[in-house]
Amino acid sequence: MAVLNVNPTRMELTRLKKQLNTALRGHKLLKDKRDELMRQFLDTVREVKVMREETEKKINLVHTHFLLASSVMSKETLDAALMFPKQEVFLETGKKNIMSVDIPTYDYKTRTGEQSDIYAYGFASTSFELDDAVGGLAELLPQLLILAEKEKAVKLMADEIEKTRRRVNALEHVLIPRYQDTIHFIAGKLEENERSSRARLMKVKDMMIEEQITYKRNHPDAV
Repeated sequence: MAVLNVNPTRMELTRLKKQLNTALRGHKLLKDKRDELMRQFLDTVREVKVMREETEKKINLVHTHFLLASSVMSKETLDAALMFPKQEVFLETGKKNIMSVDIPTYDYKTRTGEQSDIYAYGFASTSFELDDAVGGLAELLPQLLILAEKEKAVKLMADEIEKTRRRVNALEHVLIPRYQDTIHFIAGKLEENERSSRARLMKVKDMMIEEQITYKRNHPDAV
């Protein structure tokens, strides 16, 4: 039996009972947190799986367009078309809290609001395959940021689930049983002490009665 190193007193018993109640409440809250995190984790994993498959298909399509463009355009013309971009992208980061886990959020802004500024070249000397590739990449950017956000959320939630699981196990298998064993031990000690005290009192009472009887026998005229 694993018991804490405390004095078996009523004050310690009261204190340990309060700590046990606190530990039980904390155990329930942590279990609820773990279960809710697990639910959101599994939902996010499923979303990530679908998004990743869609994103990879789109990336492969963009890659195909680039390959087609490079097959109909010279390397020098292709490099020159992409060398001086007109548009500029600024990444903005933030945070959102999910069950005490800080999940990063990503957003972006462009230097200009003109959609056509993604094309840094004139259309006369380039192929439409290059236009499709550049346009496809521009459309992919928001989805890539969402995917990165969700994949990071999956990792952070997995770490938090593992930490919460360890805390739940520590409370459930170590701390709470130790409190319960210690409370049981102190209660037993106090009950044993109470029985011993009652036995001593009974013995003292019997001795006092016996002394009174002996005194009266030796002093029959005493009042």
